[in-house]
Amino acid sequence: MIVIVSTCEDSWGGSEELWSRSIAFFQSKGLQVTVFKKKIPQEHYQFDLLHEQGVQLKSLLPAEGRKKGLFRQFGSVFSTNKSADGAGGDKKRPWFLQAEDVDNFEAEIKNLRPRLVIISQAINFDGLAYGHVCNIYNIPYVIVCHKAVDFYWPEPGDRPAMRRVFQDARACYFVSTHNKRLTEEQFGLRLPHGEVIFNPLKVSKKIPFPDSHTTGWKLCCIGRLFVLDKGQDMLLRVLSKPKWKKRPLHVSFVGSGRDEVGLKEMANLLELTNVSFLGQVQDIEAVWKHHHALILPSRSEGLPLTIVEAMKVGRPIITTDAGGSAELLEDGVNGFIAQSNEDSIDSTLERAWARREDWETLGANASNHVASVLPEVPERDFVDNLLTFI
Repeated sequence: MIVIVSTCEDSWGGSEELWSRSIAFFQSKGLQVTVFKKKIPQEHYQFDLLHEQGVQLKSLLPAEGRKKGLFRQFGSVFSTNKSADGAGGDKKRPWFLQAEDVDNFEAEIKNLRPRLVIISQAINFDGLAYGHVCNIYNIPYVIVCHKAVDFYWPEPGDRPAMRRVFQDARACYFVSTHNKRLTEEQFGLRLPHGEVIFNPLKVSKKIPFPDSHTTGWKLCCIGRLFVLDKGQDMLLRVLSKPKWKKRPLHVSFVGSGRDEVGLKEMANLLELTNVSFLGQVQDIEAVWKHHHALILPSRSEGLPLTIVEAMKVGRPIITTDAGGSAELLEDGVNGFIAQSNEDSIDSTLERAWARREDWETLGANASNHVASVLPEVPERDFVDNLLTFI
């Protein structure tokens, strides 16, 4: 049996793609798969598909359980019962181990005794408690980190146990070189068993570049509507400048999230008629038939799937240097790279606008480059690597 633990707080996120697409390859080897998540959403098509595949799905929190959200993610910052050394109320255990979902995982895992546990982390240490439990019961595990944040570091009281979880993992996977380096710096240790991997894509081919003469120029901003990471608020402020309001440029926001209402109200306040909110879209290839480039004003990232997918279909990228976003890009060749602030985003968008007639060529460069570095089937390579630990 293979156990997968997802720490993604949303119903479904980009961090779910790798493990979910890997399941068929595990099953082809005769391995059963069980998936744990704090809350398995009801009537969600992705989890319905997993159920149809014969995957056992288990919630680690009861249906009536309080959703921790950011207060769990940043819990030891907001905690009111923290001891002097940074730990929580139970001084026998570091704070990050003191959670109902961790206790429930321990109760399950000691009976299941899987051959391998895959801990898929939305960031770089929000699932280490599950690794700690695996260590207690001598169950082999690997860690997958989908993001690392420069301003979010482990609490002092949590560090020793967290370091041990990284060190004892069979492998530690990261989606960008930046995320691997930052994680090593945050924990003060090298990870010789660390590796940078790619996520699978939801697009498969180039998509013809749309005409701009009748529709104007259209940018697409794809991602969770969560300004702490994705920075859509900065982009709205840039687009509210008179010069951008006058130009034939439109930005479509694709996605949903906790800040959706706030961003829409902000756009109304700024009297923006050059933006639209398309919500969650399943057919991303259909979106690219009508958009000329991707813009992603992120504050923190792993390596966004949206960047790799946009490059794959033949679109140039306008983004910040957050996380690993710029690792596939060459400024002025297949995209344009800004720093994570409004002035830089504005000036970088200005540079891109000046070369808008070259966007089709830059998009072709992007597609060729990503084709040269992206594995044909990343999830298959991932599983082949994991099978060496069983």
